[in-house]
Amino acid sequence: MPTEHPIAPPVRDPSGFAEFYQQNFDAILGFVTRRTDSAHLAADLTADIFLTALEQADSYDARRGAPAAWLYGIARNVLASHFRGSAREQQAVSQIAGRRMLDEQDVAAIEARIDATRAARRLAGLHGALSESLRAVLDLVAVDGLTTREAAQALGISTATARMRLHRARKALRSVTPPTDPSRTALLEAAS
Repeated sequence: MPTEHPIAPPVRDPSGFAEFYQQNFDAILGFVTRRTDSAHLAADLTADIFLTALEQADSYDARRGAPAAWLYGIARNVLASHFRGSAREQQAVSQIAGRRMLDEQDVAAIEARIDATRAARRLAGLHGALSESLRAVLDLVAVDGLTTREAAQALGISTATARMRLHRARKALRSVTPPTDPSRTALLEAAS
């Protein structure tokens, strides 16, 4: 999860960007591993996200939102772009790029993180009936720990729209899960 007060991505300062990278790496890797089940792919996509952020650092505008929201917006775009690509290209890139860059210890650490998120995946199954727009807000708030305002910024929508979507998502989850289901309680508490 990003720090309480993350620094803005430095425009032309590689050492400053390294600090920004270190502050946000775990949160972004977690964001990616919750959306894929391949250690190599998670590492590649996380690297792509930070490479894109470095290339676009001069486009960051603090008036449009927090650095974390900006970075999550980039992460969503990189993931969407990846999943739109062909399955054959995805497999070739992950096999070529990912395996060259990771040693066995790195792969074991990422696989451990993926295993740890399996419980979160079961929770995610509860909201599978939600529309994409409701799931996107719920994921950013409940799973990734963004505020409603930051989630709105990452999605490019108004804060009021994000609040309404979050309310609708909570209401829908309450209607499809029994009150005694511990997964329901955990998910709804995280979304509060």
